[in-house]
Amino acid sequence: MSRSVAGGPHPAGRRAAPLTTAAYSAAEWDLLTGLPGRVLVAAARPATTDPMRSATADPTRPATSHPTRGVAAGLAGVDAVAAGRASDSDLVRAVVAAIYSRHDGACSGHEDACSGHDGAHSGRDEVSSRLDGTSAPAVDLVDLLAACRAAVRVLRRRADPADSAAYRQWVQSVAARVCRVTPEGAPAPADAPVAPADRRFLDRLGAALDLG
Repeated sequence: MSRSVAGGPHPAGRRAAPLTTAAYSAAEWDLLTGLPGRVLVAAARPATTDPMRSATADPTRPATSHPTRGVAAGLAGVDAVAAGRASDSDLVRAVVAAIYSRHDGACSGHEDACSGHDGAHSGRDEVSSRLDGTSAPAVDLVDLLAACRAAVRVLRRRADPADSAAYRQWVQSVAARVCRVTPEGAPAPADAPVAPADRRFLDRLGAALDLG
């Protein structure tokens, strides 16, 4: 079990999220709560800039070799985000709670549209709207990796090492879950190799998250 960012061991049971979030500024918390969704979309959409691309590459070719994965992969990522609710880390659970509370706030005053939808269901609906079809924006991979490095710096200053590691591994797991979905929308076999473009993406993401 992790410790509070304020120091001292946890009492029995789990702490409420405010004891974790109080250590972060509003900008820092926005960064930490927004990063999992950005990673999810980046893993499911082609990038606009690939730092691993050779300078001699054909400029008429896309920056990445994998096509848009579509809704099935995005939903796998949503499930990976939601899995953070069962984490032993106070920080991860607090971030997941904040992600879903944003939807709850957006539904305020629109109860008819949101009735019967829990947080995970609503997150799946949002991902569907963002990834279905060709109108969703591509992701600037350079910006995403810079955001990951910024999050690492924040965690180094503010978080307990166990919470920091749990958060960074969880964010990486979101991308990994998306990359394991085949073009047909099914999870790849556990022993199936990851596509080269996906391997490069995951390696760069892991390095930016300081996962070694």
